[in-house]
Amino acid sequence: MEYLAVELASRIQSTLAMSSCSTRVRNMLHRLAAEVIGSAAFAAIDASSPQRARAHLDKALTFAGLSRDSETMYHVWNHLTLTSSQRENHAEAVAGSEVLKRSSIARRDPLYAALGHIRNANGLARLRHHSEALRALGDGEGAFARSADRQRPEWIWFFDASEMDALASFMWSALGDHGRAEYCLHRTLAAIPDRMARNRALYTAHLSLAQARQGDLELACATGRQAHALLPPSSGSRRTAHTLAATRNVIVASGSKSPEAVEWIEESSQWI
Repeated sequence: MEYLAVELASRIQSTLAMSSCSTRVRNMLHRLAAEVIGSAAFAAIDASSPQRARAHLDKALTFAGLSRDSETMYHVWNHLTLTSSQRENHAEAVAGSEVLKRSSIARRDPLYAALGHIRNANGLARLRHHSEALRALGDGEGAFARSADRQRPEWIWFFDASEMDALASFMWSALGDHGRAEYCLHRTLAAIPDRMARNRALYTAHLSLAQARQGDLELACATGRQAHALLPPSSGSRRTAHTLAATRNVIVASGSKSPEAVEWIEESSQWI
């Protein structure tokens, strides 16, 4: 998918270079190019390749600016914030989330504001800014509560109540409160739509990690096995595997010799 998106974006760029069209059509093509190359970036994020994602997003940001469309610009900055976090450049992720929550579309629509605030909370938590992270979480929850059902672009449909809980769980985990993280993840998995198969696998893996960090090793092993079984073999996602690898590291570091832990460590080494 990533390389097909890059090829399509290149074709759009060639069309823009070789043809004359109205400003309206040119803006639409720039928006389309930004969205397509943004899809390539997300595929790279999902494959845990933030360097490739960043290269794509540098191009997408140019196209988004040329499109003069605030929605498109927001979408690209959302991916940029994710990429910064994946690269563990949390100061940059916080700066990116500030762009999101202060954008014109976030001022118009509380749902976009909520996503900006929760991204901000996660970055601040990883910088160990405890009170600021909690404040950002509260702002995100407040904005989310004010968001009403309305017609929005398909890309943001992922950001529902289940995703809000999942992102909150990451913040609690970064602050070291793994019990609250587990609570949020249970809420996520109870509400996540069936069509979100990869996200269900990913958040089940994060649940396994939260359980392991609390010392519930046998439960973490069972949950980790469930996460692996949920992930479609052809998904191309590495985020779930990396999260399960983190779970495995916690269990190994515990030194547990229980049959369940020993068996899971050996079993998981074949697919992590």
